[in-house]
Amino acid sequence: GSFPDFDLNRNSHFPPAIERLIHPPGRLIKMEVITHPTPRTVDEVFTDFRGRRAGLIKALTTDMVKFYQTCDPEKENLCLYGLPNETWEVNLPVEEVPPELPEPALGINFARDGMQEKDWVSLVAVHSDSWLLSVAFYFGARFGFGKNERKKLFQMINELPTIFEIVTGNAKQSKDLSGNNNTSSKSKSNGLKVPKMSSPPPKEEDESEDEDEDDEQGAVCGACGDSDGTDEFWICCDACEKWFHGKCVKITPAKAEHIKHYKCPSCSNKRARP
Repeated sequence: GSFPDFDLNRNSHFPPAIERLIHPPGRLIKMEVITHPTPRTVDEVFTDFRGRRAGLIKALTTDMVKFYQTCDPEKENLCLYGLPNETWEVNLPVEEVPPELPEPALGINFARDGMQEKDWVSLVAVHSDSWLLSVAFYFGARFGFGKNERKKLFQMINELPTIFEIVTGNAKQSKDLSGNNNTSSKSKSNGLKVPKMSSPPPKEEDESEDEDEDDEQGAVCGACGDSDGTDEFWICCDACEKWFHGKCVKITPAKAEHIKHYKCPSCSNKRARP
């Protein structure tokens, strides 16, 4: 009933899932690469988690062009794997059932051309976050982590922003919000428009917030005129009530946290009426 131990320094045959993570298909593997022992302690599992996470982040950010081209919808069901050595690969799922390790989302390539690229990347990111947790806690269950060990592992993981937060640009915003838990809800929402656009509620006009949310769904950027990018950062001018992409008016979520009443460049250049 116990799990077999795998000596990665021994010339032996591994289950396909372990073999794939250690020896990615189609690559020449140097001997020094085969130095990842199966994680057994909380720190080792977290190190494994962090390595796989780094590889997945590379795929969805700096290596995005290569990743996108690799996920050809004409190919069979493909999965995105993060490896402990901070690399990634897109490959077919393992053949044995059940697999030795939890498997990533299947068929990510089929959805690639059926939605906007940013939405597809966000979807892959969410599934990648789920997969990382499942692998980490698989190791925890396999090696008998107790309540305190599981709690410690989750706390270590939870200190890192999720892949979804990173690829959508929400990582810093989430950190800012968590640091303002003692402030009012109005100051938290001031100027933060991700992923759903919501107007920073004026102090005297809280009752109009619901109406503003209904009107803003069809909003277009007052600077560039585009209505897309609803998962990006938006900000509303408190003077003319027009919406703007944060990048178009050079306002970041961090800056918006310190703005009580925002005026767009056009309104800022107008003289205030007496």
